Amino acid sequence: MATEDVRKDLRAAVAARQELGPEYEAEIIEGFLERLDAQRRATVVPAQSQPPANPSRERDPGGLALAIVSMSVAIPITAISANMVGFTGVVVSWAGLVGINLARAWGRRR
Repeated sequence: MATEDVRKDLRAAVAARQELGPEYEAEIIEGFLERLDAQRRATVVPAQSQPPANPSRERDPGGLALAIVSMSVAIPITAISANMVGFTGVVVSWAGLVGINLARAWGRRR
């Protein structure tokens, strides 16, 4: 909540108290405090529900390194498996690479 908004509300409450007199002081103060609480709740709740700024770096520092290594290893593995076994070898080697990355991602979630 902006400090300027609180100051404006407080000035309005003081002006209302001066205009209406001391008999309405409790209601004016209560109304000001209710607006203050409502503004605080409106600004605090969304901030708590937001995810961290960069969750991949905070929760999984090695994920990017594994992805880069997997892609750089995938090229020679694909070439070797295609030359030796054919299409089936390519599928098996890529299934292994994908399995390794999925296992890491699944293990880091827990």
